[in-house]
Amino acid sequence: MNVNDALKYPINNTIVRVGTRKYISFYQEDESHNEVLLHFAKLDFNILQRLHKKELCDITRWWKESEIAQALPFARDRVVELYFWSLGVYFEPQYSVARKILTKVLCFCSIMDDTYDTYGTLDELTLLTKAIERWNIDASEELPPYMKLSYRALLDVYNEVEIELANHDNKSFRVKYSITEMKKLLKAYFQEAKWYHGMNVPTMEEYVKNGIPSSTYLLLATTSWLGMGEVAIKEAFDWISTEPIILVASCIIARLLNDLVTHEIELERGDVASGIECYMNEYGVTKEEAYVEIKKIIENRWKDLNRECLKPTAVPRILLMPVLNLTRVAEFFYKDEDAYTFSKYNLKDVVSMVLIDPIAI
Repeated sequence: MNVNDALKYPINNTIVRVGTRKYISFYQEDESHNEVLLHFAKLDFNILQRLHKKELCDITRWWKESEIAQALPFARDRVVELYFWSLGVYFEPQYSVARKILTKVLCFCSIMDDTYDTYGTLDELTLLTKAIERWNIDASEELPPYMKLSYRALLDVYNEVEIELANHDNKSFRVKYSITEMKKLLKAYFQEAKWYHGMNVPTMEEYVKNGIPSSTYLLLATTSWLGMGEVAIKEAFDWISTEPIILVASCIIARLLNDLVTHEIELERGDVASGIECYMNEYGVTKEEAYVEIKKIIENRWKDLNRECLKPTAVPRILLMPVLNLTRVAEFFYKDEDAYTFSKYNLKDVVSMVLIDPIAI
């Protein structure tokens, strides 16, 4: 069992918190374990778990009070899973504010994804994309009611984050970098919608280029730094806004991992062509052959990411860790299935293990 788990989730690809919880169980079964060390490991896990539970309660309360889920029944309601996503990026207590900010932005990524993918008409999406580019509350007046609600809620969240960061040594300048990436994300979603409505299958190069922002990871990596304290200086945000190799690698991995497990379902519901279809169409290969080639691309991008983690960069290593951890989360969520969309299966047990059930001492 331990060997199978290690082969499926090697250390470099494992969400830290999940790996810790599993290892404590494995270590406890080892007859040579150190009892004192084991006791303190359990205490540490449970103490942090209580903090994470409180954060999740705060986020869930915010989500329910917003009434967005009730107003947008077509959108996936996955606030717990999205908090777990943020927890995979960083679990340490000093990043409590950062996790809450990231989770709230993740909620809007999910809403916008479902709006562009499954619900909005092309005319409505055109209006929404223009409104996002303007980033002004007045722009909402031209939107249909359901879009007006999510648009205003999105701007409200960013305004709240700006105020909160202004109260922490005037770090509100960081917010503009996240807003820029949010605009890129929705432009990428809109491009996918135009491909779909125009019944166009892009080339693999076109798909991957658009897939870098549509993966959400340009936005999420930048947003993950907003609450990270003094280390996240302006020069660091300027650097990440250039889309460095490590970030591009993470985006492509996330985009293609998602495609591997969702493309058949998305084809059935009439969604835009995924990387699998693009590869099959361009190179005239079977689905199985496309799988093999897409997995090779993912493997090579992991090599790029690992290489960039090991060499000196313009930013400290502590800021590279969220980028690496975001990639680990993608590996976890899309290993064998779309665990985000269908979270009631395997993901539910992992969330309970990490967030709900304390370790018996």
